[in-house]
Formats: sequence, C-alpha cells, structure tokens
Amino acid sequence: MSELPQENREKLEKLIADATASGGSELANYGIFIERLCIALDLPAPEFATAENQFNDYVFERRVDFKHPDGSRTAGRIDCYKRGCFVLEAKQSVKRGAKKPSADQLHLLPEDALQHKAGHARQGTKQWDQIMLAARKQAEDYARALPVEHGYPPFLLIADIGNVIEVYADFSGQGKNYAHFPDRRSYRIAMEDLRQEEIQKRLRAIWTDPHSLDPAKRSAEVTRDIAERLARIAKRLEGKHDPRDVAEFLMRCLFTMFAEDVELIPKHSFEELLEGLKDRPDAFVPALENLWKVMDEGGYEPRMMTPLKRFNGSLFKRRTALPLDAEGIHELRVAASRDWSDVEPAIFGTLLERALDPRERSKLGAHYTPRAYVERLVVPTIIEPLREEWETVQETAQEKLAAKKFNDARQLIDDFHHKLCTIRVLDPACEPETSSMSRWNC
Repeated sequence: MSELPQENREKLEKLIADATASGGSELANYGIFIERLCIALDLPAPEFATAENQFNDYVFERRVDFKHPDGSRTAGRIDCYKRGCFVLEAKQSVKRGAKKPSADQLHLLPEDALQHKAGHARQGTKQWDQIMLAARKQAEDYARALPVEHGYPPFLLIADIGNVIEVYADFSGQGKNYAHFPDRRSYRIAMEDLRQEEIQKRLRAIWTDPHSLDPAKRSAEVTRDIAERLARIAKRLEGKHDPRDVAEFLMRCLFTMFAEDVELIPKHSFEELLEGLKDRPDAFVPALENLWKVMDEGGYEPRMMTPLKRFNGSLFKRRTALPLDAEGIHELRVAASRDWSDVEPAIFGTLLERALDPRERSKLGAHYTPRAYVERLVVPTIIEPLREEWETVQETAQEKLAAKKFNDARQLIDDFHHKLCTIRVLDPACEPETSSMSRWNC
C-alpha cells in the first residue's frame, strides 16, 4: 500500500481513473498526465520553456537537432525532458473494447461526434508492440541528439498514456545499452501499479536521483560488507589449506547465497542451515558437502525438506567444504542474510578478489573486471552490430509479411536466432592458468 498522505492518494486515484478512461491523442493528454503524476507524488513539475534552448533542462517539447553526414540538421522535439534524468516519449493507444458509434446513431449525437481521434494502435496487439518499440527507438535517438554537455540521460520512459509506462536504463553514460529496468518482467508500470509504494519510490528516484537506482551501487554496498566478512573467513583458512581450495570453497558459498535469494533454492534455506550449524561446527563440512552434492546432481535435500533442481555447471563437481569454527560460520551466516537478489553474479569476482590474500591473486587468476569496463568493449564490438543487424532483419521480415511471404519471414528470424546461438567470442583472459587463448559460446 502507498504511504502517500491522504490528499495525495486521492489525487493519484483520480489520475489513475481519469487517465485510464481517456483516449485519443497523446498531444492532448500527455502533458496533463505528467503534471498530475508529479503533483500526486510530490515531484517538481516541468517548467515553462524559455526562448533560449540552452536553459530548457526540464520542459515539455524540448528541441534537439539531428546532425546528418552532409552537415545539415533536422529539428526534433522530446515530449518531456529532464536533464540528467530522463527522456520521455509519449503515445496513446486505443483501449480494448473501444467502439465507434454506429452510422444509424450519428443523427442522435452532437455534430462533433463525427470528429473521432483514435490512438495509435489497440492495446495488446502486435501493432501496439511495434508502436512501443518504435517509440523506444525514437527516445534513444533523442538521447543521442542531446548536446554533448548534457550527456546521456540514465533513463528512457515510454508512456502509453492511461495504460503503461515502460522504463529503460543505461547507467554507463554511453547511451548505447538502454535495457529493461529493473528487469524484463517488471519494466512496464501499469496504471494500477502506481498505487504501490515501491513503484512510487522508483519514479521519485528517476525524477530526482536516478543514479541511486544503479544496481552497481547497490551491489557495491553489499560487496563492502560481505567482502570484509569473507576476508575474515579467508584469513582463518590461510596457511591451513591450498589457496585454490580456499577460493573454490568461498565461490561455492557465494553462489549458494545468491541462489537462495533468487529462489533457485528455497528462500532463507542456506541462511537457516548455517544458523543451525553455529552450535555444531563439527557438522559443518558434511552438511555443506551434502547440500552441494544435491545441487550438482539434483534430488531431495533432507535438511531443506525439498527437492532441488540440478545446477548443470561445473561449480559443484568438486564439493569440498573447509572446516570453520563457530565464529567463522557466524560470519558466513551474516553474509548469507544480506539481500543478494540485486547482486549480479559478475560481482562474485570482486568479492573473491577482496577476500583472498593479495599475494595469491595472480596465482588463482582471481582478477575482476568491472562491468562498465566490459561494456565499453563489448557493446560497440558485439552488441551494437548485432542490434543493427536485428533491426534490418525485422524490417525485411515485415516486408515479407506484408507481401504474405510468411515462410520467408519466419526463415529470416530463425536464421538470425541461429546466428545468436552460435556466435563465438574470443576472450584472451578466459583461461588465466594457460597462455593460450580460449573461446566460449556467447
């Protein structure tokens, strides 16, 4: 439930009702929708635009110029723009079930009943999907056309007025990798979702402090705390066990914590197992080794009293657990109690690197490359070319569909999908223990 004051809740309820019932042109409705949303959520509303475009940092209809290779320029206008925060592109679709008046009723209606402004497409149809994808592409183009000193906004908002707001984010500052935010399952905010406190907080942050939503920052916060705890555990194990065994043991623990919070294994199950082992450190090694055996092979896990699916990587092929005393088990349990659902698996390298003795890092190949550095190389060399090719494939497939060449259209899509599945990327750092370069499937 929302924690908004009563007055704001009433304004939000009226906004949801009015926007959902509206129809027709986004030109007539998007400004009202955004202003009322800002009022309901206690956010600053867009300002009056000035004649000097350089000062238009939070306005409707913000002008940008598209620069062409021949030196010419074409003007464009962003529906709503807030510098350093977002580009918003608005559409308005036709509601499901909307009907035009029948011809035999028109003489009973006012004269302007004949003046009917339909939306771009009916909600939930393939045409609607295409309209929303085109709007996203338009928003990306606007972001890239902004003045250099503005930088790329971290968010793109695609608003189908009275229906949904789609959210895309790129925190790298490069403007080349806007992706569904927070993920593909929940990037669409429906009108009724505006009642949720979590959604309200998300929108406030997009408007006022967008980089606070950067998953890398949340990951870093978790990392700082957990890395200190893992370092204390590693220190207990140094000198008693081979550094490779220590690294593999810690990595298995890390992944198990992550699997617990994304519910690949039952929620809180690993945390509760560790809690029970604090007073029985002698049972720590067999308990963890049995758990990891089940995770590797799949089957029933008696302590969790549930069947586990098989983890089909090689992480648990070796399932050696190293003995810890009660204090070490406590440190591991506290680390497991942190919320790992927002932590990318890529951050595991950082945790491991900070936990191990620095003298052992080169030996173990435990060097972590930050995500931003990886994207700086991977996005322009792999992702962008593939996206451009995919756009071409989509356009060609649409032409085939229009010509009723359905099999040809399907074949184009299948061929591109096959290409994605068989791409191989050369990564010289993939096998740190060997001097040869190795390949992995993308």
